Amino acid sequence: MESVAGQAVVVFGAYGHTGRFVVAELLERGYVPILAGRDPGQLDDLARELTVLRPGTDPEVVPETDPEIDVRPASVDDPAALDRALAGAAAVINCAGPFAVTAAPVIEAALRAGIPYVDVAAEIEANLDTFTHFAERARAANTLVIPAMAFFGGLSDLLVTAAMGDWTSADEANIAYGLSSWHPTTGTRTAGAVSRDRRNGRRVRYSGGRLEYHDDALPTLKWSFPAPMGPREMIGEFSMADVVTVPSHLNIPEVRGYMAADAARELSAPDTPAPVAVDPDGRSAQTFVVDVVVRAGGVERRAVASGRDIYAVSAPLAVEAVERVLTGRTRTVGVASAGAAFDATDFLGALAGHVSLELFR
Repeated sequence: MESVAGQAVVVFGAYGHTGRFVVAELLERGYVPILAGRDPGQLDDLARELTVLRPGTDPEVVPETDPEIDVRPASVDDPAALDRALAGAAAVINCAGPFAVTAAPVIEAALRAGIPYVDVAAEIEANLDTFTHFAERARAANTLVIPAMAFFGGLSDLLVTAAMGDWTSADEANIAYGLSSWHPTTGTRTAGAVSRDRRNGRRVRYSGGRLEYHDDALPTLKWSFPAPMGPREMIGEFSMADVVTVPSHLNIPEVRGYMAADAARELSAPDTPAPVAVDPDGRSAQTFVVDVVVRAGGVERRAVASGRDIYAVSAPLAVEAVERVLTGRTRTVGVASAGAAFDATDFLGALAGHVSLELFR
């Protein structure tokens, strides 16, 4: 396999909650992260933090910005600045929401630079925009644009694809999110508000082979997760980015999402605090189980993933995607979801240490 050590990868929104995890994952794998985003002060602060953490540095001394850490401020309304930010990089990972605002300009810059683009967008409409507006151009450029390469959208898409196995179609895919809690970041709250505004407060579901917007009350039900979690109260039709990613490449007319009711209530409560780090890596104590059940003609197949911290786990997902693109382990070009771009079972296996996987086929 081709070495990727020393290759530069731009992280747009590097100083955000998920962006910091992505920068750390890149450093762990030997990449050179380029810190980009609209706020020069926050970029410089992050660069100084990374300098303090470098071997041989004195944590009691506040350093100047390390000249080896490349800081490139850029705003999405300044194409020239974005071009400078991406110059000489091998790829770009966009971690800056709301993606309804940032995705298109950063994708445009990636296409101009001739490099692959990955983002961690959970916004349904923003991901749909990426597939709609950039599929032909990315294919013509022979490059990859991979939206929603994160916990919501990417992980579930890989799980559905892995569960499908040799099936070419299925009747339905059910994706249940068993979150122990959900303390949303500021970015999550902002992105959610943008999405609600775009759909005029309506809810969204994927049924009958198409997205539907509706005002129906969401159902509640019990979902039997594998042990040790067991039965949980769930909110049904709790649609996430997988209602875009899964149908983009799999013939499944019904894609349904379910969210642990306690987590859904925490997400909607205005006073729920942001995640709190409980270890040196910055991860929270939150745990998750994602249980996917695919049905075809009365036969079920299942894939279950478990781990810790939905924001932190987005970093290995996004960086593994970049690594596979740069080393030629891809299945297509253009705009593609995780399951379409990669060997889903092999990709999930590469996340060992971050995600535990069980397949029942």
